[in-house]
Amino acid sequence: MSQQEKPQPQQLRVNIEVPADLEATYANLAVIRHSPSEVVIDFVRQMPEQARAKVYARIVMTPVNAKLLLRALQQNLSNYEEKFGEIRTQAEGFQDEKPIGFAR
Repeated sequence: MSQQEKPQPQQLRVNIEVPADLEATYANLAVIRHSPSEVVIDFVRQMPEQARAKVYARIVMTPVNAKLLLRALQQNLSNYEEKFGEIRTQAEGFQDEKPIGFAR
């Protein structure tokens, strides 16, 4: 093998099993904390105009895996925006055209 040819790392294919009875959990808020050895993400559901909120899932991972998750989210959101358009946040002027939910 010449100096210019570098061996390519082999990619491991992982078969991921999703249980048929797995329920999705909705969250509209995430609280992120860290220590030198781990990153903790609490996924929270907060109802409008309620002072209390509940954590529905907690994920603990290494800082390296958190950084890989960040990269994967950035790539996926970039792909999403290419297909569906820019995602705007409230700070960027996003406003609901009409309220969602039930009215009295």
